[in-house]
Amino acid sequence: MPGLGRVAASGRRSIRVRLLLLALLPLGIVLPVLLAVLTTWGDDYLNRLLIAKVRADLAVAHGYFERVTESVGSSVEGLAGSARLANALAHSLGAPDGAAPELLAGARAGMKLDFLYFLDVDRDAAALADWPVLAGAGAGRARTGTDVMSAEQLRLLDPRLAEQARTAILATANATPDDRASEERGLVIHAAAPVYDAAGRLRGVLAGGVLLNKNLEFIDRVNEIVYPDGALLLGSRGTATLFLGDVRVATNVRLFEGGRAIGTRVSAAVHRAVLDEGQTWLDRAFVVTDWYVSGYEPLVDSHGRRVGMLYVGFLEAPFAAARRGALAVVVGLFVLAMAVAGVFAFFWARRVFRPIERMHATMHAIEQDDAGARVGAVASRDELGELAAHFDRLLDRLQAQAASLKRWGEALDAEVAKRTAELEQAVADLKAAQSQLVMNEKLAAIGQLTAGVAHEINNPVAVIQGNLDVLRDILGTAAEPVEPEVRLIQEQVHRIRLIVAKLLQFARPQDYVGYLEPVAPAALIQDSLVLVGHLLKRGTIAVEQHLDSVRNVLCNRNELQQVLINLMVNAIQAMPDGGVLTLAAEDWDESDMPVGLRLVVADTGPGLTPAERERLFKPFYTARKPGGTGLGLWVSLSLVERYGGRITVDSAPGAGSRFSVWLRFEPLAP
Repeated sequence: MPGLGRVAASGRRSIRVRLLLLALLPLGIVLPVLLAVLTTWGDDYLNRLLIAKVRADLAVAHGYFERVTESVGSSVEGLAGSARLANALAHSLGAPDGAAPELLAGARAGMKLDFLYFLDVDRDAAALADWPVLAGAGAGRARTGTDVMSAEQLRLLDPRLAEQARTAILATANATPDDRASEERGLVIHAAAPVYDAAGRLRGVLAGGVLLNKNLEFIDRVNEIVYPDGALLLGSRGTATLFLGDVRVATNVRLFEGGRAIGTRVSAAVHRAVLDEGQTWLDRAFVVTDWYVSGYEPLVDSHGRRVGMLYVGFLEAPFAAARRGALAVVVGLFVLAMAVAGVFAFFWARRVFRPIERMHATMHAIEQDDAGARVGAVASRDELGELAAHFDRLLDRLQAQAASLKRWGEALDAEVAKRTAELEQAVADLKAAQSQLVMNEKLAAIGQLTAGVAHEINNPVAVIQGNLDVLRDILGTAAEPVEPEVRLIQEQVHRIRLIVAKLLQFARPQDYVGYLEPVAPAALIQDSLVLVGHLLKRGTIAVEQHLDSVRNVLCNRNELQQVLINLMVNAIQAMPDGGVLTLAAEDWDESDMPVGLRLVVADTGPGLTPAERERLFKPFYTARKPGGTGLGLWVSLSLVERYGGRITVDSAPGAGSRFSVWLRFEPLAP
C-alpha cells in the first residue's frame, strides 16, 4: 500500500512508525505466532500421519511376503509327505537325475514354483550342509527362508533362472560407491522338507522355491494389496520394491523413460541405516526420480544375514502441495488482516503525528548546526501545540547558554592541555629516575652481597684446599683407598671457586674487562669446538656448521669464547642420547644497514617449556642440567649486554632449542 510504504521509508525511529506499531503490534504479534504454531503443528501432524500410513503399508507388505513364504513352504512340505512322491521314489532306483523327474516337473508347474528338486540323504549329503534350510530338512524339520543364490547355483537349477537374475546395475545418485556392472545373484524364497520312504526311513530332502529377481507378478501383487485403487488421496501413487543388497531386482518404480527402475540402487543413507545397522527406515527418501514417503525393512536370509530390503512408499509431492496450499491461504488471510488494520491505523494516527514530525524536523536541523531552526506555529491547539511552543522557548534559552558554555570551554581546554603536557613530562621524568634508582640499588646490593659471599666462602675454601693438600702429603700412598673421595672433594672445591668467580664477574664487570680486539667468527667457532671436543666424543652428536658471515666484531676474545663454549656445553648436555649440534655465523642487518654479527648455537634436544624460558637467564637456575651451577647463562648474558648485544632463545617442547648471540661491530659507549 503506498501510504504504508512511505511510513516504512520514514525510518524506524519516526513517531509515525511508532504510533502505527502501537496500533498494529498486538495483531502483528498474535497472528504471526498463531501462523507459526499452526504451520509447525500442521507440518508435524501431517508428517506423523504420513509416517504412520507408510508404517501400516510396510506391515501389510511384510504380511503378504510372509504368506507367500509360508505358501511355498506348505506346498513343498505337502508334496514331500505325499504318497505319490513316496511311490515315485520307490521306483526311482537311485537315478542320478533325481527322484521322479516327471512328477517333480508337473508339481513345480502346478505349485507355480521356479525350481523343485530332490536331494538324496546319502548321495547329496555335502549339498545338504550348504544351506540352513536344507540342513534343517535333512535333520527332519521342514524349513522355509529367504536366501541368496549365486549365478552358478541358479544355472545348475535352471539356466533360465540365471538369465532372469542377471541385472545390469544403473548409475544412481547418492548411492554407496560400487564398481560392479551387474548383479548376477538371485534372491529366492527357499523351502525344504524331509522325504520318508514307506518304511519311515529318511530318504532325502525335497527343496523348491521362487526366484524374486524380476518377478513382476509378485511385486505388482504386493503393490495392489498395499495400495488398491482409491487408497491414496490427492493423486499420490504407491510403489513396492524388492532389493537384493542395495539393488532393485523387482519394482514398479518407473524411470524417466517410463520403464521399471530395475538395476537402480538405494541411497547411501538408507543403505547404512537398513543394511548396515538393521533398522527399519520410516521417513521421506529420494527414490530414483522423486521424493517418496518411504518404508524400508531388512530381509534376513536363513544364515541370519541382512541380504536385501522390502520397500513400500508413496509420492510425497501431492501432500506437500496440499500443505503449501493451506499455508498460502493462511498467509493470505494474515496479510489481508494486517493491510486492513494498517490502513485504519494510518488514517487514525495522522492527526497525531504531524506536529511531532515538525518538532522532529526541527531537532534534526539543529543537529545539522542550524541553531536558528524553530517549530513555529502549529494548527493543533491541544497538548501537542503547547509542547511545540514550549519547545521553541527552550531552544532560545539553550542557544544562549550554549554560546556562553562554548566560550568557557575553549578557555578550559587550553588550560587542561597545558597542565596535561606538564604532568606527562613530570611522570616520564619520575619513571626514568625511579628505574635508574632501582637499578643502581640492585647493582649496589649485588656488589655488596657478592663481595661478602666471596670473602666468606673463599676463606673456608682455602682452608679446605690447604688441609686437603696436607692430608695428601702426610698420608702419601696410604690415601689411595679413599682417593675417589679425596678427588670428589677437590672437584667440589673447584666448583665453589668457579661459582664465586662468576658472581664477582657479574657484580664487578669493570674488574674483569680484558683487551678488546677484532674477533673472526669462523676462527672463534673452530677454537671453541676444540675445547668441547671431549664432550662430543662421549655421545653420537653430529656437528653442522653454517659460516655465512666474514664480519669481525670488536670484543674480548676470551669472554666471547666463554659465552660460546657455555652455549655449546648446554646444547651437548641437552642431547644425552645424541643429536645434531648446529653452529652458524650470520650477518646482522637492520633496515638494509649492517649492524653486526649473529652467532647461533642450536640443538635437537627436548626443548624448553614457556616456564623454563621465563627463568632461563635467572641466576642459579639450571633447567634440569645435572651438576650445573645455574650461573653460566646469567654471566654470558651480562658479558654480551656489556658490549651492547643480547642473547635470544627460540625453543618449544620436543623441537629443540636455538640460542642466538647478537653482537655489534663495536661495543656501545657506557
